[in-house]
Amino acid sequence: MGTNVYGVVLAGGIGSRMGNVEKPKQFMEVGKKPIIIHTIEKFVVNPQFEKIIVLSPRQWIQYTQDVVRKYIAQNDRIDVIQGGETRNETVMNSIRHIEKNYGLDDETVIVTHDSVRPFVTHRILEENIRYAKETGACDTVIPATDTIVESTNGEYITNIPNRSYMYQGQTPQSFKAKKLRDVYEALTPEEKEILTDACKILVLKGEKVHLVDGEVFNIKITYPNDLRMAESLLGGEK
Repeated sequence: MGTNVYGVVLAGGIGSRMGNVEKPKQFMEVGKKPIIIHTIEKFVVNPQFEKIIVLSPRQWIQYTQDVVRKYIAQNDRIDVIQGGETRNETVMNSIRHIEKNYGLDDETVIVTHDSVRPFVTHRILEENIRYAKETGACDTVIPATDTIVESTNGEYITNIPNRSYMYQGQTPQSFKAKKLRDVYEALTPEEKEILTDACKILVLKGEKVHLVDGEVFNIKITYPNDLRMAESLLGGEK
């Protein structure tokens, strides 16, 4: 039996940075479809995913289910469930859901991805699956193109790290689910507060996280300007 691989689409946020909008940014339309649909479709076409679990704010679950039914024909592999208070709690909800409904073993892999990164590629997903299976955890990144400047007080430069060692994080971030859960559950409440990024949890606990090459166009649609960028990217995809 092969490894069970699950896609985990994180749509837990309300998208406050998009300005005053009446619905979360994952439902805004790009190329005549909600952003989240473009993202889910990338998972649906990959046969390696046993199920695709979409995590949504409680008051948007029904809406998300309706949107999925409207746009995606083969939607029997998609479960829409409630997200958590934080990103990591949302990821933990997905693991609990898998354990309860499909069973969890040491080899179960989750590929966690932002619902508002619709330009993830087949290659990126494949490499996430591969490295999560082989090494237990991986993170999708691109090399930093700009010099990164550190300032711990927001007023003066405290450090300028060597750019050739710096990367910008994207998603997916992929893990052996059980291992991630065990490390997370061992954290103190204070650590959970600070560690908003799942990969950071593992790195701070001495676990190795493999790098996967992202793409410059694997953007996160966060600000109004990103919507325009996304429209032009989609124009190129057609």
